[in-house]
Amino acid sequence: GLDLSHCVGANSLGPAVPWRSGGPCKMKRVRTVFKPEQLERLEQEFLKQQYMVGTERVDLAATLHLTETQVKVWFQNRRIKWRKQSMEQKAAKLSQFGVIQPATADSTDIRDHEEDPVDVEL
Repeated sequence: GLDLSHCVGANSLGPAVPWRSGGPCKMKRVRTVFKPEQLERLEQEFLKQQYMVGTERVDLAATLHLTETQVKVWFQNRRIKWRKQSMEQKAAKLSQFGVIQPATADSTDIRDHEEDPVDVEL
């Protein structure tokens, strides 16, 4: 038979559940836990520039003992957090002056959906 020991749920009481539908079972991705020193350095770099590309990203990843993908995804997620905080600050200022925001299901800017948060461990 098939070896599903790598599938999510294979060792539990329930049936094996594929990680993503539409394909064979894949290993469950592991959430990266950054060390405080790594986070501090990543935040410092983010304050300088919100986009880290090319050799800068490769060098930073090597310095922090991370993969280039981990650095890339951290920057993607940090930009989303930054935009959300900016929108919240803007809304707070407007409400301070009595300006009422239009009520919508999702009051975030369309640009917030350019990058979906992703967590990848390689």
